[in-house]
Amino acid sequence: MSGISFRSLTFMFLIAFLVWVSSIETCIARRGKHWRQSRYAAAASLSKKKGKSHGYGSGHHNYHNGGSKPKAPPYKTTPSSPKTKPPPAPSPPIPKPKKGVPSTPPPQKGYSHSQQSNVFDVLHFGAKGDGKTDDTKAFQAAWAAACKMESSTVVVPSEFVFLVGPISFSGPYCQANIVFQLDGTIIAPTDSQPWGKAILQWLEFTKLRGITVQGKGIIDGRGSGWWQDAPYEDPYDDERKLIIPLNSTVQERPPMPVRYELSGKMPSIKPTALRFYGSLNVTVTGITIQNSPQCHLKFDNCMVVVVHDITVSSPGDSPNTDGIHLQNSKDVLIHGSSLACGDDCVSIQTGCSNVYIHNVICGPGHGISIGSLGKDNTKACVSNITVRDIVMHNTMNGVRIKTWQGGSGSVQGILFSNIQVSEVQLPIVIDQYYCDKRTCKNETAAVSLSGISYEKIIGTYTVKPVHLACSDSLPCMGVTLSTIKLKPVQERYHLYDPFCWQTFGELTTPTVPPIACLQIGKPSNNRVQSDHDVC
Repeated sequence: MSGISFRSLTFMFLIAFLVWVSSIETCIARRGKHWRQSRYAAAASLSKKKGKSHGYGSGHHNYHNGGSKPKAPPYKTTPSSPKTKPPPAPSPPIPKPKKGVPSTPPPQKGYSHSQQSNVFDVLHFGAKGDGKTDDTKAFQAAWAAACKMESSTVVVPSEFVFLVGPISFSGPYCQANIVFQLDGTIIAPTDSQPWGKAILQWLEFTKLRGITVQGKGIIDGRGSGWWQDAPYEDPYDDERKLIIPLNSTVQERPPMPVRYELSGKMPSIKPTALRFYGSLNVTVTGITIQNSPQCHLKFDNCMVVVVHDITVSSPGDSPNTDGIHLQNSKDVLIHGSSLACGDDCVSIQTGCSNVYIHNVICGPGHGISIGSLGKDNTKACVSNITVRDIVMHNTMNGVRIKTWQGGSGSVQGILFSNIQVSEVQLPIVIDQYYCDKRTCKNETAAVSLSGISYEKIIGTYTVKPVHLACSDSLPCMGVTLSTIKLKPVQERYHLYDPFCWQTFGELTTPTVPPIACLQIGKPSNNRVQSDHDVC
């Protein structure tokens, strides 16, 4: 009886224990449900706080990196956060440009702020681009901002016309590799007030390391107001003395037309349109420079210069409007360009070396010239110049070297090759008696000329095929001519045979016409080069 009672008691305790355990699990389950609900509520509250402080964008990151959008809690609560992903904010519409007025394109997708911040549009600095408002200060401000950043870009947008006075985009404290993106048009003032009395250049880039001017834009110097006084004040090209009209009635320097857009007499000093000074790694490409008051494009004291695919355009009778002027510059490459002007298409002055010019169209103009050198008894040094694959039409000269009496220094290592001439008055010229004044005195000293080669100069001339006038005291040496084929075109000028004076060298092939005046070999009184000649 007692045993049965013990087993019954044990069984009852077991059942009671199971009932008790079951009640505990139910309680825990209920507590877990409430904990999960509280966690969802806390998350919703936190999301609401973040949304207030950071906007929807900060919560948006939770849906990336492979995660899925969290589900809403399984019960209704007071909405403390959106139940669904908020729609993206609409992008502001890109305004369509007005007729003739392009808009600045928006940043491309994927570009960060830092990638776009190095572009400085002159319109954003107050430029109007209406061709009437003076935009000089806006250009200065855009440059000042770009100057502080390496590899920055100043943008002059297309379809705008910017009136800009004399301005210098200067270093030397600018960062390297700045791009001046010129797609619009820059015009010069035509009234005298902005020019003062002695401004030598209009647009100038100075003391920069890596500067590129590129684009499809135009630099218009509007130079007719300056040209009108040129017949009375400026020096003239001395080679005109070799060109004698048949009827002797052609004006030597016809007056330039005066346009009615002018406001007051312009200063006597005429500015260069675009000048680079004291700069390294300079590139100019794509642009057009037209109607400069004087020289169109000048490089002074520059190293590593590349000019390609540009256009220079001025009337053939615009005085002293050289296309490209090089001075004290080294390692220069010019190619793929069209140069039409009133003076030398390319002028190479003292201090230039390692210059390579090819695939250039020249005309109208005065040809491609080295010089003039040695003016006012100065020393001139030019070496290693190559000019090849050139087309010249209706120019005064073809390829020319011109020096003054009384100068010193040397010109050596010169090659003129594959020059196609058409109706050129004087295709081959050396003139060591150059004088752009009314009179010049005779002097013994001269710039030394040696190692000059002319090869494959072919085409037609209108006055004289070859004119080689060297110094009495310092003859030209090492002048080589090969494959010279020049035929006359009878027009309004007297025709002359080839002329040589104190010119020594060799003919490596027969020439047309025969150049019998060239003296073969070296002069008998050949003197040793002195310090006077050494560069």
